[in-house]
Amino acid sequence: MKETLSSAHHHKAFLSFMQEQYPEVWPTYVELQKGTLTGKTLSQALIDTAIVCEAYISAFISDQKGLSTIKEALDAEKMVIQAKADFTKKALIRRRGMLLGDEAIKDTEAAYTSLLDALKMQSTGDRELDFSNIVVRLSEQGDSAKDKLEQAELLYFSLRENNLISDWISEFAGNKLDFDHLEHAIVQENDGVVSYEAHHHRKRDGFALTDRRGTRRQVTKQVDYCMICHEREKDSCSKGIHEKDGTVKKNPLGVETKGCPLDEKISEMHFLRREGYPIAALAMVMLDNPMCAGTGHRICNDCMKGCIFQKQEPVNIPKIETSVLSDILSLNDGLEVYALLMQWNPLNVKRPYALPYNGNKVLVIGLGPAGYTLSHYLLNEGFAVVAVEGLKIESALDIYGLKKDDPLPSFKTTIEKELDERIISGFGGVSEYGITSRWDKNFLTVLQLLLERRDNFKILDGVRFGGTLTIEDAWQLGFTHIALATGAGKPTLIRMKNNLSRGLRKASDFLMALQLTGAARMDSMANLQVSLPAIVIGGGLTAIDTATETLAYYPIQVEKFYLHAKTMLEEYPSYFTEMYDEEERITAQRFFEHGNIIHDVRTKARLSGEIPNFLPYLKEWGGVTLIYRKKLNQSPAYKLNHEEVNEALEEGITIIEELSPIECNLDNYGAIESVTFEHTGEDRKGELHIMAARTVFVAAGTSPNTTYEKEYPQTFKLLDSGYYQPFNAMN
Repeated sequence: MKETLSSAHHHKAFLSFMQEQYPEVWPTYVELQKGTLTGKTLSQALIDTAIVCEAYISAFISDQKGLSTIKEALDAEKMVIQAKADFTKKALIRRRGMLLGDEAIKDTEAAYTSLLDALKMQSTGDRELDFSNIVVRLSEQGDSAKDKLEQAELLYFSLRENNLISDWISEFAGNKLDFDHLEHAIVQENDGVVSYEAHHHRKRDGFALTDRRGTRRQVTKQVDYCMICHEREKDSCSKGIHEKDGTVKKNPLGVETKGCPLDEKISEMHFLRREGYPIAALAMVMLDNPMCAGTGHRICNDCMKGCIFQKQEPVNIPKIETSVLSDILSLNDGLEVYALLMQWNPLNVKRPYALPYNGNKVLVIGLGPAGYTLSHYLLNEGFAVVAVEGLKIESALDIYGLKKDDPLPSFKTTIEKELDERIISGFGGVSEYGITSRWDKNFLTVLQLLLERRDNFKILDGVRFGGTLTIEDAWQLGFTHIALATGAGKPTLIRMKNNLSRGLRKASDFLMALQLTGAARMDSMANLQVSLPAIVIGGGLTAIDTATETLAYYPIQVEKFYLHAKTMLEEYPSYFTEMYDEEERITAQRFFEHGNIIHDVRTKARLSGEIPNFLPYLKEWGGVTLIYRKKLNQSPAYKLNHEEVNEALEEGITIIEELSPIECNLDNYGAIESVTFEHTGEDRKGELHIMAARTVFVAAGTSPNTTYEKEYPQTFKLLDSGYYQPFNAMN
């Protein structure tokens, strides 16, 4: 984008553009600005405005070729959806339960070629798209193409009966949900201990992105699966599901189906994506969620909990949302488009553009998701913002050698990196160090970079609120407001003997150390040591993440040790005996042996062009086991994120239920060698079980971060829950 208009000038230009180019939409937008539209009328007004917004922004985009490529791809997806609705869906109803028998086409390739040749069409290389183009074209020809349509129908069912199109959109149907068994696992019982293992495992090597979010066609499958409920005002994914008395309905697991906490216009976004409007779809997302780079796939799922499909698999809305963002970021100037919509969005009639500086300065304490999101909204309201963070933060502008007024680089060629190669800046709090490689943290870099470019915004790192800076200091520095976005506090301790023994660590501390020290990189010498077997105690998402990351980290740790020790042993054959004491020597020899095996597996996999399979050896060495005190289907991870439970099982962790820890048992050196658990199930309550473990992680939640109130009592009001009482600007 080659223009440099302010957001206010953009809005003025947009209004003129709409009046001149889209006069039929202008009266609708006037009504939208009044704020009186509701329901279907409001949705349609937003959709019409979003389409005009796309036309306006498209004129500024320099990467017209890239935009055309995206729109052509979406038009192709629309053709696949149309073919399903107009042809295959009707054919399936007509031939329900019927087999072709002798009618079946033996040479399906020849049948494809014959139909393409008859229509003088070139194959796209995408069989599903080719077939869709064929049947849509034939349907348009009416009765004159009746014979060819019958041939196409025979081809479709011939492919279907031979299981050659199981991944086509026309074959997709949401599986029925069994809320008592949302996990896909092999359940075993041994001496009263119930464990869960995956039916099949995925190979994982290191800390590159583990979930590539699927293909465009897989996203289209989810878009087509959506009922586009806003047209009937049934879009519970946005608004939630309510009982007759107005209370929020709970699903069979007791989870409230509140829908998106941001009231995002999800159905409208799906409609625009389906109809081939990529920028309009993103503008619709950003109406309520301008920081959507920090949400979406593998981050949030409240919308899925509220999906109209309550008895079968919900629509994967976060995957669609992230795909909409990714489409725009794939443009050479996609970051500029996203930056523009953060400051100017005509769909947001209450605040369509960022206001000029109003003279007030706000101090935001904490730069996690709450802090960076609040900073954005304050900036758009005209405040100057200084955000302080206790951790070290590297400037994204400095990382990429940019100044505030420099054009933004291409996301695809400059910003996007493999996660194990990406520079960890420290920005984003739990988004940076708490969330694992399941989420693409390149999106976090996007948010940091776009915030740092804003006028009247400054990040100060290494600042501890209450130590480096007090409230009185803030007033003296000229701040008119202070916003607390301090996140979670210290980890919760559990009652267990030898709770602070060597080998035991808090899960949140481990995840932070793993991410922020760079220990997960092969070129890092960070001292973060774990040994197998490892046990994670807890039932939340932090426990799940800790288990998967421990399993992924151990091969890297021991291979690094092996390569280092191998070099040392070549120079000093007595390296182990002279440099380590007795206990250290045992650990070093074990790491060396394991590292040697890992290195061999990696080398062989590299030569054969495969992903190394470390899991059989990790299991042999004890693996990683997550242990929860209640049944698995009562755990927070299961009830709120059962998808993550299944993903973790596929990575190779084992889950054991109904065991509560009572003691860490120590070896002759004072380190943990096992943990004694007490059975909590009704049938075997009180039975003791001893589990081998050299490393134990405790993921029992955290307490609120109210450190300032503890150091300066009676400064703030606290709720009974222990959190700060929030400030309501409306009171």
